[in-house]
Amino acid sequence: MRLLFAFAGGNGHFQPLVPLARAAVAAGHTVAVTGQPALTPQLERAGFAALPSGRLSTMSDARTPLTRVDLDREDRDFRDGFAGSLAADRAPAVREVARDWRPDVIVCDETDFGSMIAAETLGIPHASVLVLAAGTFGRPDGLADRLDEVRARHGLAPDPGLAMLDRHLVISPVPPSFRAVPLPPTGRLMQPAAPVPSGRSSTVYFTLGTIFNTESGDLFARVVAGLREVAEDLVVTVGDSIDPAELGPQPPHVRVERYVPQAELLPSCAAVVSHAGSGSVLGALAHGLPMVLLPMGADQPANAARCAELGLGVALDAVDTTPEQARDALATVLTDPSYRAAATRLQQEIGSMPSPAAVVPLLEGL
Repeated sequence: MRLLFAFAGGNGHFQPLVPLARAAVAAGHTVAVTGQPALTPQLERAGFAALPSGRLSTMSDARTPLTRVDLDREDRDFRDGFAGSLAADRAPAVREVARDWRPDVIVCDETDFGSMIAAETLGIPHASVLVLAAGTFGRPDGLADRLDEVRARHGLAPDPGLAMLDRHLVISPVPPSFRAVPLPPTGRLMQPAAPVPSGRSSTVYFTLGTIFNTESGDLFARVVAGLREVAEDLVVTVGDSIDPAELGPQPPHVRVERYVPQAELLPSCAAVVSHAGSGSVLGALAHGLPMVLLPMGADQPANAARCAELGLGVALDAVDTTPEQARDALATVLTDPSYRAAATRLQQEIGSMPSPAAVVPLLEGL
């Protein structure tokens, strides 16, 4: 088969596709990946044939102040962005890529509505991979109306019930007990990554992702000042757009980098401090790690709330958090065994989910 993997956002929307794409290659299928042009080098470094699509980018080097979470604003931005301008941009672009490359199936991230529309216009089945872990963010009021506007431009009938989103196959790398809403009838589980033996150490990993890192104001500095008082070894990744030197001199046990792959760090970590992005949360859970969470927007507040509800970590207010609060929160999740126990339960649940290799036949069945 020829499988075209597609995603609408940044790295957090690409990485959930990677295990399945690699499993498809291992099974003998031909795979290409299409995303916004700015990410083409990253796709190629990951070993995939890259087919850039669309003109809009969700990536920006611009630094902006940290703002307080506004859930209505986040819903509006998702609806107008992913279901509006991004879907309108990607639908014709992915259609053109698919007409040239001729895939049998399009596999897209759950927010890549433009790729779903392109697949429908071409009569190609599509599978979607969930990238919004808790599941309570991503279907705001007006989503269907926005998508119907794009569908109409491509000769498709209105879809007020959003049947397009889960018509064929929905693949979830989220353990069922974490997800706050049930999967559709077409939903199937998949491990977010191949299990890796953990050599537990005292390392603490702190990240604010690859999008919200530039919207974080002085959050890096405040949180590092607290974490370094507790963590025996602290690894901080600030993203490609931020110079690690901005955090100033650090003690020997603190390492500040632009980027380090999660897969290299998590097997030897004791805890994760993050913005509660879905990739960071699922990575921590896959390794049974307790968390400190600093949500700033998008699906992060929902993920952080779910983590707190399940006893997986401590959630803080990113705007108001002091170094002392960050220090105390990390000390809590490291010393209270209930957090590690809760994370271990989720790790075991993930371990019982089908591997990416076991999911490939579902794509073949489409």
